[in-house]
Amino acid sequence: MLMEPPKGPVSSLTIPSPVIHRRNRTKSQSERAAIAERGIGSIVSFCREKGHGFIKPDDGGDFIFVHVFDIEGELVPNYGDQVEYRKMLIPPKNEKYQAVHVKIISLGPGKHRTWDEPL
Repeated sequence: MLMEPPKGPVSSLTIPSPVIHRRNRTKSQSERAAIAERGIGSIVSFCREKGHGFIKPDDGGDFIFVHVFDIEGELVPNYGDQVEYRKMLIPPKNEKYQAVHVKIISLGPGKHRTWDEPL
């Protein structure tokens, strides 16, 4: 389901390049992801078709990028869903974070679709 991001700072966020996700992480990156700092936040945008979105951490700070391959569970995230995640630096510069091992812990408003439902 395509969700339009809110107007303002979220719509101006850039996608990291290269995107390191579960399927292309090295063994050492996967080991670091498994023990990375945990966080709680809310989905502020997510586009299933593009395969990414952003999380606003509950403890403040910059929005965190999330790739579709790093979302666990059967539901596609929607705006307002509260999620738990692990926070990992994005290589090679290690300047920004991405969310990995993302789990929805509280559903936001609206209908939620499963990954196997057609677009």
